[in-house]
Amino acid sequence: MNQGRPEDEGRGADADAWSGTERTKRLADLFSVEGLSAADAPAVLCRACVDLLDVTGASISLYGGGDTGALWWSSDPVAGRLAEAQYTLGDGPCQTASRAAAPVLAADLTQGPDARRWPVFAQQAVELGVRAVFSLPLGAGGLAIGTLDLYRDAPGPLSEQDQSFAFPVSEAITSALLSLHSAQGSRNAPFAPTWLDGAENDHEEVHQATGMIMVHLGVDPEYALARLRAHAFAHAQTVTEAARDVIAGKIRFHE
Repeated sequence: MNQGRPEDEGRGADADAWSGTERTKRLADLFSVEGLSAADAPAVLCRACVDLLDVTGASISLYGGGDTGALWWSSDPVAGRLAEAQYTLGDGPCQTASRAAAPVLAADLTQGPDARRWPVFAQQAVELGVRAVFSLPLGAGGLAIGTLDLYRDAPGPLSEQDQSFAFPVSEAITSALLSLHSAQGSRNAPFAPTWLDGAENDHEEVHQATGMIMVHLGVDPEYALARLRAHAFAHAQTVTEAARDVIAGKIRFHE
């Protein structure tokens, strides 16, 4: 898998030569590959973003109820840690894109409006070597079921040419996810691939821990999740790690 910027070893040597038409053809070719299933399509499309766009890495995050989310696929460890940081903080470009069901293009997290919009997240992102994040919602009808998140190790906007490829990719990923979800729920496909299992497990851990905090403190779900996130942040954990500790009885919350 190619990663990085054109001047690094990341993007392919001919990445800058791809025209908008060539990229669109490449997108169409991906879906014409024999044997490409709906379960494989999201990861294949993410890899195409990293290979063909001026980005360093990519990930797909999926969302259940509320603000909790789970990472389904990432191109590299930084992309995964970037997603987890946003789940833990409950803030950041992908969180904003999910809530608004609209693209969020943060071109410079080192200074200016983007850094001020998510100050804690921006600081953590910069510490990870991330300078720009572009989050595209996955969903339809004003409802986001997840986000396609692209990051870059240098500041700068996502070019119009790159947007002309990334936006159709996000739509294609949405179609693949919805098709697979429909297949999983169909009586005619009881053994459809359960690619979402890992993400659902992460959701369940956070939901279960939140429920335990609610019962213990007698508080509402929003406050319980806020306490879980605060504990995770204070102890340099991800919210998923903190949830596992709550379930295991390693953490007890007090009024």
